[in-house]
Amino acid sequence: MSEPYDEEPEGWQCVLSEEVTELLMDKRLPGDVFGAIVAATVVINETRGVVPGSTASAKWPQQRRLALGAGGSLGVAEYVIVADADPPHIVLTRVQLY
Repeated sequence: MSEPYDEEPEGWQCVLSEEVTELLMDKRLPGDVFGAIVAATVVINETRGVVPGSTASAKWPQQRRLALGAGGSLGVAEYVIVADADPPHIVLTRVQLY
């Protein structure tokens, strides 16, 4: 008989807002920007939103910002950690490109 699965899953699903979905579907979006956004969603998922180097809002710590590209050269991704939902997840709400 196998033991029940006692470990919590590694990451939390990172869902995209409508605005971010539209941005990623834009054929004019440069490949490096597309790749940086996708890479950000992977890191956000794997860390449950607590990404090293991300900054949290002082008034709303669930809202975070993450630099995109080397040294933030491409822009900033904003996301919200929804830890009290069932299941917990993260919403990538906005991407501000430079």
